[in-house]
Amino acid sequence: MLKMDSHIHSEYSPDSNSKIDDILQTAQERSIDIIAISDHNTVDGTSEVLQKTRNTDILAIPSIEISSTQGHILGFGCEENIPRDLSPADTIDRIHDLGGLAIIPHPYCFYRHGLLCKSDYKDLKIDAIETKNARFIVGYCNNKAKKLSKKEQLPALGASDAHYWKFVGDCYSLIDCEKDIDSVLKAIKKSKVEAHGKGTSNILLSKYLFERNVLKKFD
Repeated sequence: MLKMDSHIHSEYSPDSNSKIDDILQTAQERSIDIIAISDHNTVDGTSEVLQKTRNTDILAIPSIEISSTQGHILGFGCEENIPRDLSPADTIDRIHDLGGLAIIPHPYCFYRHGLLCKSDYKDLKIDAIETKNARFIVGYCNNKAKKLSKKEQLPALGASDAHYWKFVGDCYSLIDCEKDIDSVLKAIKKSKVEAHGKGTSNILLSKYLFERNVLKKFD
């Protein structure tokens, strides 16, 4: 089984300042085999990490977190930008046209644009959902996603959703696959994946947000 963090943000997301090099160093220190830079509405981070992980022990999967009209959707496996503000169905069709998987991050988290707060999963061609997203307070949204995964036999992923490089790998997946992009995508589709990890410390997260949003103004 390989260790994968499929949802990490870098400085190419407007709400993160994490350098790709720092993300890779943390991934290496935490023995993560596979990562995906899933920045908001851009593949610029994906392009950089794909280049920097060539001839290394870390496999990078191209990815993007797209803002649809109803919530966020990961285009996992996509190397091209997909327009924001399309309907969820159109967004998912674009993802599939590019050979990617439509993965729903934090699906029931209403204050973080969880798609299933507004959309009915039965109307959408979803490939997988996050059932362990590390950015939670009490875990209600993760538990609800876990129940849906079991009910509908949707592949369940763990991911850090790290906007700060020190949080990479807080939640992760163990995946039964070879170490190449095609094998990873196929393994997820076949549910050869397990969600693991712990929530990001809310104390550390608050400290990071204070430093980024308040102290930065006085630099």
